[in-house]
Amino acid sequence: MLPHTAPAAPILPPRDRILVAARELFYRHGIRAVGVEAIAEAAATNKMTLYRHFGSKDELVAAYLTQLAKEGDELWEHLARTHPGDPHAQLEGWVQYVERILTDSGDRGCAIANAAVELRESGHPARQIIDDYKTRKRERLVGLFRDAEYAEPELLADEVFLLFEGARISIQCCSNASGPASRVVGMLRSLLNEHARKR
Repeated sequence: MLPHTAPAAPILPPRDRILVAARELFYRHGIRAVGVEAIAEAAATNKMTLYRHFGSKDELVAAYLTQLAKEGDELWEHLARTHPGDPHAQLEGWVQYVERILTDSGDRGCAIANAAVELRESGHPARQIIDDYKTRKRERLVGLFRDAEYAEPELLADEVFLLFEGARISIQCCSNASGPASRVVGMLRSLLNEHARKR
C-alpha cells in the first residue's frame, strides 16, 4: 500500500503566476527596479508568455494595482456585510483594521503608497488607478461618518484620511516600534470623540 501523501498544490495558470511574481517583486524591490525578465523567471515562464497576457510592463503594473485596489475595496464591503445597517460598528471594525495594518504592514509599508511615489511624475497610465482608489477610500469614510451622524463628515474624513496615510508612511521611515505611528489608534479615537455628532 502506498504511503499517504498530501495532494500537490494546484499549479496556477500563467497569467496568475505572473501577477503573483510581479506583486512580490514590485513590493520588495519597487516597480521601476524590476524588469519583465525577472518577473517571467520568477513566474516560471518566459517573456513571450508574459507579453501575451500583458501587452507591456505598464499593463502588468496596472493589473497589479487594480488587484491591490480591489482588495482594499473589499474591506469596506466586508464591514458592511458584517455589520449591516450599523455604521458605528463598521467604524469600530475599520479602526481595528487600522490597528492591525499598522502593526503588521510589511517591510516596505503600503504597496499602493509606494507605487504612488514611484509613478508620481511619470504620467504612468496606472496612476489613475491609484487616484481613483484613494478617492473611493475618502468617499467611503465620508459616507461612514455621515451615516454615523457626525456633524462635519467631510472634514472628519479628511483628518482621518491624512492621519492614517501619514502613519503608514511614518512606519516606513521609522524603525522604532514605539514611534508616532504606534499611537495612531489612540489619536483616531480621540479625533472621533472630539468631533460632535448631530443632535
